[in-house]
Amino acid sequence: MVIAMRKEQCVTITVSDVEVEVIYKQVKNIRIKVAAPSGSVSVSAPFGTPLATIEELLSSRIDWIKRKQYAVTHSTMSEADRATPDDCQQWKEIVSACVPPLVKAWEPILGVKVKTIAYRNMKSRWGSCQPSTGRVCINTRLALYPPECLEFVVVHEMCHLLVPHHGKDFKELLTRVMPDWKQRQAKLRL
Repeated sequence: MVIAMRKEQCVTITVSDVEVEVIYKQVKNIRIKVAAPSGSVSVSAPFGTPLATIEELLSSRIDWIKRKQYAVTHSTMSEADRATPDDCQQWKEIVSACVPPLVKAWEPILGVKVKTIAYRNMKSRWGSCQPSTGRVCINTRLALYPPECLEFVVVHEMCHLLVPHHGKDFKELLTRVMPDWKQRQAKLRL
């Protein structure tokens, strides 16, 4: 037996002054999403769901949607997306002044050697590591967060010089050298 797959269909509606893109697709449940950094709202709904049902759900969740839109559009990362080139240069100067002393302090603790440090303004990653070359790259947007967040990312990337993945061994190493890493990481999600 062959099941015919239906093609996604989109329609835009407005509920309480909020524009919502409704996407009908092969899903089991209705799902509301508020996307960063713009705060745009979309709904994924199973094929055949009446528009009235979706509008009713959105109306019942409108306070949550508006709170979420506010939080998303006023987040640190959202503000970073609106930065000027001068802002980006200042972040790079701040981060590049802070990272080398952190690396120097943590190298003997971890028993590793960072060969190259790079700095980039990245939207989706806090850092990266190439264990084969000893290169660590740090996101300059970390200048917008508390210093313990920058230290967490530096240590996280340096730990990858020993354990290249995010499995159990990696988390055990990170917990051993930085017991409060989860609290630091949580601050990066704000």
